[in-house]
Amino acid sequence: MTAMNPKNFQHCRYEVDGPVVTITINRPEVLNALHPQGHQEMSDAFDCFAADDSLRVAIVTGSGDRAFCVGTDLKFLAETGLANKPKTGFAGMTHRFDLWKPVIGAVNGLCLGGGVEMLGGCDLAVASEHARFGLPETRVGLAASGGGTLQRLPRQIAMKHAMALVLTGQPISAQEAARIGLINEVVPADQVLARARELAEEILACAPLAVMASKQVMLQSLAQADLSAVMHENYPILQQMLASQDAIEGPKAFAEKRKPNWTGS
Repeated sequence: MTAMNPKNFQHCRYEVDGPVVTITINRPEVLNALHPQGHQEMSDAFDCFAADDSLRVAIVTGSGDRAFCVGTDLKFLAETGLANKPKTGFAGMTHRFDLWKPVIGAVNGLCLGGGVEMLGGCDLAVASEHARFGLPETRVGLAASGGGTLQRLPRQIAMKHAMALVLTGQPISAQEAARIGLINEVVPADQVLARARELAEEILACAPLAVMASKQVMLQSLAQADLSAVMHENYPILQQMLASQDAIEGPKAFAEKRKPNWTGS
């Protein structure tokens, strides 16, 4: 595990509740925009989550009720010229390709630029009814190329919807984001975290290795266009799952009409 103690974080909060951790960007004064220190702390937080076997699901959100994340802290950038990020990418998550535990986005407000990039790194997402989503980079002479959005978006939603978001730079509502598949659902503002936790609980009802194996197969299979090839690919966690005690426990519990006792082994 990283040497960083989550209790010492200044720009994010790391709150553990059973097998679920909530990682919150804590820079509400700048609408949770991120600067180098913020990126590093978020990366450290996800390192802690990845390394802790007792944690199974992460929820990522923003502090306050105005913004999830509006991207890079441009004022800090203008004052210092510093825009460096860790190898794990924007918010320590967009370039993290070996995290098979689920991550749920709880979008509590504005989700712009890097915020949408973070969303692309989430497996599920719920948003408040007042949330807004956008990629305004093209309107200021830039491209949304820093966190993999241009690569991920066409893989996650229909190409025409992805093109509209990227090429026009126009923001969309939470309802529209749900319609095009950018997020899973829209809920009242005061229920965003509660609904994210409900989704986490639904995941926790499933076998840990089965969840991670499923995520690994789905994401790694996107790397190849040949369906027959990916269906015969070797997925390590899938093999681990098939040989696990949980693979025996699941059918046994079903036959005995009881809840399974998952051990993750």
